[in-house]
Amino acid sequence: MADDWELVRRETAYAGYFRIDRCHLRHRRFDGGWTPVLQREVFERGHAAAVLPYDAQRDEVLLIEQFRVGAIEASSSPWLLELVAGIIEAGEAAAEVARREAGEEAGITIDELVPVCEYLVSPGGTSERTALFIGRTDLAGAGGIHGRAEENEDIRVHVVPANEAIRWADTGRVNNAAGLIALHWFARHHGELRHRWGA
Repeated sequence: MADDWELVRRETAYAGYFRIDRCHLRHRRFDGGWTPVLQREVFERGHAAAVLPYDAQRDEVLLIEQFRVGAIEASSSPWLLELVAGIIEAGEAAAEVARREAGEEAGITIDELVPVCEYLVSPGGTSERTALFIGRTDLAGAGGIHGRAEENEDIRVHVVPANEAIRWADTGRVNNAAGLIALHWFARHHGELRHRWGA
């Protein structure tokens, strides 16, 4: 509740490719009292939209692969299998971003979007929220290397049988939050979407 916390002061601690804000705040405790003023840093990178493209006629999904600096120590490889995704700019809707990024990152068009959920990425340290979608598409001829040269993007497209992609989520080959959440949701709704979109 808004009356149960107070932002005393907020300042920018770092501004570069991303921004880190230092917040001085306090909040009500579960016993009814208040905490002292706490200092917390928040990583600010904006909010994102991500889409798992699905071709119901072929029963295939599309995943992209790209290098991620945050995975250089935490994973067997810094090249991750992910959803198509992008940052939501001012004035944009999440669905617009999902459609735009499908073209830029995978060279495909999304015909219809089904919302999956909106989740907080890591609320202990960042304000970022991600809106997830499943997107109806035609994957005939999809593949290759994509991305915006001016952003140094180097993105490889993988077209995968739906059940294989679900197995990749179950076995850890897909190991990032957006991919796991979308694929586990997709596993539960796979038959429904396949029927709805024309198999």
